[in-house]
Amino acid sequence: MLNRLLSHDLPRSRWLTLALVLVVAGLAVAPFVFTGAKALAVASKLLVFILLVASFDLLLGYTGIVSFAHTMFFGIGAYGVGIASTRMGPGVGAVLVGVAAALGVSLLLSLVIGLFSLRVKAIFYAMITLAVAAAFQTLASQLSDFTGGEDGLTFKNPEWLSPAFEPFENPVFGVAVDGKLFTYYLLFAAVLVLFLALLRIVNSPFGRVLQAIRENDFRAEAIGFRTVVYRTWSNVLSAAFATLAGALLALSLRYVGPDTTLSFEIMLDILLIVVIGGMGTMYGAVVGSALFVLAQNYLQSLLALGSTALAGVPVLGQFVTPDRWLLWLGVLFVLSVYHFPAGVVGRLRALAVGALK
Repeated sequence: MLNRLLSHDLPRSRWLTLALVLVVAGLAVAPFVFTGAKALAVASKLLVFILLVASFDLLLGYTGIVSFAHTMFFGIGAYGVGIASTRMGPGVGAVLVGVAAALGVSLLLSLVIGLFSLRVKAIFYAMITLAVAAAFQTLASQLSDFTGGEDGLTFKNPEWLSPAFEPFENPVFGVAVDGKLFTYYLLFAAVLVLFLALLRIVNSPFGRVLQAIRENDFRAEAIGFRTVVYRTWSNVLSAAFATLAGALLALSLRYVGPDTTLSFEIMLDILLIVVIGGMGTMYGAVVGSALFVLAQNYLQSLLALGSTALAGVPVLGQFVTPDRWLLWLGVLFVLSVYHFPAGVVGRLRALAVGALK
């Protein structure tokens, strides 16, 4: 049953299996184990990034396409929900209309970009997507009457997803059951289903063709596959899943703005997570996102503890300060790339294969 659920793509490593179980179980019980608004916000961001990075891995890891327009589709999904909820008022209908409209725009844009750009060489395609993403970010910032401009849009969720919604008077296992809790588990269920769908796609005959194109597009073309068609479909599917990730982020934050979805820093984070987790694995999106998001949010706290402990040490105490968390994040990234050139998932699978020999 589990084998079929995972599309016959098992972790193939005990340590990887343990890591995946810990991440999924931790996310499943996060509201009841980790108290505080920050913990729930970090868990929600982790869920969104798992889906977002997995959708980008379909494009980069499985098809070999380098695109910098991924955050554009992410932003379209978020803005779709935000604009619809602002114009139509809070309600399930507004959310559905926003998601449908965002998917329509993303599919059209990804199809046009794919058809007109995927025939060029990789570096030129990357530059085209970067230009399109930058133009879209500028457009979103300037259309203040429609998108809220630099300030973005703050909106209300449907009633049962709003923080004020409390169906039970008494807490359950010490946690108040309210709209924020329902929103979180909506994210959890949606990301789980969509991730399994992506896993099914990459392990289908379609996914095998994408991997063949990644390895040698000339050979794939020679044996009869229309590589432009497959690349275009990969681009469209990746954009669709990124759009859904953006919609989930908007529901989680009840806010959408250029910095939260369209920033180039988010694109860099996605690239870093794919490299850390392992390209072309899907499971790398789970492990990489967990490591990166947790480090991004809690590394400062750990450095604060270290700074207190090393307060008397002359040189080391100055380096271990919360203000230098980006430096240490960079160091951790360099070490992970050095010791895990194929990503964490690739390294764990290689160790498992080596142990069997």
